[in-house]
Amino acid sequence: MSIQSEVCIIGGGAIGKAAALALARAGMQVSLVTPATPPTKPISSDHWDQRVFALNPIARSLLASLKVWEAMDATRIAPVDAMAVHGDGASAGHIGFNAYAARTDALAWIVEDQNLNQALDSALKFANGLQIINSTATQLHTDEHQAAVTLHDGRKIHASLIVGADGAQSWVRSQADIGIDYRAYNQLAIVANFSCEKPHHGVASQWFLGEQGIVALLPLPGSRVSLVWSAPDKLADTILQESPEQLCQRLAQLPGQTLGEFTMLTPTTPQSFALRFIRAGAMVANRVALIGDAAHVVHPLAGQGMNLGFGDIDALLAAIAKRDQASDCGDARTLARYARHRKEEVLLMQLTTDGLQRLFDTDLAPVKVLRNLGMTALDKLPFLKRQLMTHALGRSV
Repeated sequence: MSIQSEVCIIGGGAIGKAAALALARAGMQVSLVTPATPPTKPISSDHWDQRVFALNPIARSLLASLKVWEAMDATRIAPVDAMAVHGDGASAGHIGFNAYAARTDALAWIVEDQNLNQALDSALKFANGLQIINSTATQLHTDEHQAAVTLHDGRKIHASLIVGADGAQSWVRSQADIGIDYRAYNQLAIVANFSCEKPHHGVASQWFLGEQGIVALLPLPGSRVSLVWSAPDKLADTILQESPEQLCQRLAQLPGQTLGEFTMLTPTTPQSFALRFIRAGAMVANRVALIGDAAHVVHPLAGQGMNLGFGDIDALLAAIAKRDQASDCGDARTLARYARHRKEEVLLMQLTTDGLQRLFDTDLAPVKVLRNLGMTALDKLPFLKRQLMTHALGRSV
């Protein structure tokens, strides 16, 4: 059996779903190939998803245009009104950002993975021109005129464009023979949620702790926070073996934290995942475009991984909209336009996150002094702070 589409998207995560929805809403015939998964359980009021995203205004705008933002449970979304970044050691530096200075409603919004995916799943059910195929791809072939994906059951999808939204271990990327730059950070990201004794006032806090890694506490609704601790492997193993009470005590001892005591929320077992740097050698190939983690994986210290993926979708939509009427959505000029559009932003974010991780990963005393002095000096330079916020927000401010 042969299936005809204009676009075939491989990957059923939030980025793949959002891309499928956006392209279908743009009037294209879209096939979304994703393995069958069990129905998502309803969100429980006493359960907070340990995987959260800090979505910037660009991501919010895209989701709003797809009618997804309004479909999420707003009572489970927390705006980030300000951010406080702390250095390490006796001469710890400090830098602060706030939404007022950025001339925006919020610096970001903290959204649970489950909340986002439930809203996307609901929207996909009503999208015209979209076919969801629960299968896995086994072969990809492209030529000058079209691409063909062979599925596990023998069916073939013929399309003008294949979009790889299948994550860091992208099958599409390997089939398109696109190489990667890869580096392991030798860190685990430990994630868990907590109630705190005192209100967070919408402030996201981050500590660069040298040999102890990087700790971020992100605001959740009410007096709750979500932890992302990028810890060196040895320390991470120790933390994961400790009791919830011991982890709460570690957080209570963070220098300068103002939230008082912590209590871990259900589930009381932290999750963890390995951190790595991945950069695809190219974001496009013949009739192939990569988006999200298939194209780039960055350190979570800036909370921009998911935002880069939504930026990819936005840029791909713009490139397709600007194509000549005689061209199809997968022609070389359209894909080149998409790649050019994303090159600078993705590269700058990769250099920024990787550079900061390297800078704060060393425990040499002179380096610690200089980086803390640099943070404090930057905090007193409004123009440079505004440039940093511009990049994080994904727009001019």
